Amino acid sequence: MNIAIAQAPSTTSSRAAMSTRCSACSMHQICLPTGLKEDDMDKLDQIIGRRRKVARDTHLYRVGDPFTNLYAIRLGHFKTHQVNPSGDQQVTGFQMAGELLGMDAISTDRHHCDAIALEDSEVCEIPFSRLESLFGDMPVLLRHFHRMMSQEITREQSVMLLLGNMRAEQRFAAFLTNLSSRYSVRGYSSTDFQLRMTREEIGNYLGLTIESISRLLSKFKKRGWIKVSNRQVELVDPATLKEVAAGTKTCA
Repeated sequence: MNIAIAQAPSTTSSRAAMSTRCSACSMHQICLPTGLKEDDMDKLDQIIGRRRKVARDTHLYRVGDPFTNLYAIRLGHFKTHQVNPSGDQQVTGFQMAGELLGMDAISTDRHHCDAIALEDSEVCEIPFSRLESLFGDMPVLLRHFHRMMSQEITREQSVMLLLGNMRAEQRFAAFLTNLSSRYSVRGYSSTDFQLRMTREEIGNYLGLTIESISRLLSKFKKRGWIKVSNRQVELVDPATLKEVAAGTKTCA
């Protein structure tokens, strides 16, 4: 569930107070369900524990940590990863502002993956027990939560399909178009953005080697579909990239 909610402040400045309320947060139109009344927003403000800064390469939580909070990403990017049966780390996802971390632990009260900041980031802590107490009074919030859980399940199924049936070029094109759509929803450029993750992390996520990612970047660039400068990527031909991701066009 994407609920980027800010802590109700205790400052003397009204301007500072407004800047830390949900309604004043730049992510609230993405993170909160539509149709919330002002008193509902006030209730949400009251349950938030705090904003928490997470430095680059620092853990937000680790496998086995007890579950107490959900974490709405207010600023920055994260990755989640698990350790597979062979003992290797497997990247399971990349998350950005407006998205939620921690749902993996709801069923067992323990986290099943590590969450690590890809850059200096900030999250809003949402005590899950207090959030649950609001569901009865705010059915729209409960429906929103169910939708977000459903979307998370669908996303995991898409990753399984990505890794199981798609060619390397499809996987990478799908990865780029997915980032494009997510940035677009947040009001950022859908065609010009920076990759916050390394090529090695992208390869790990897509089930490809770092050499394969480098070759695909070069191949897509040679065909005029993208431009690349270090981690900055411009999607020159997003329509073709969608065709490649769908398997209706190849690099051959």
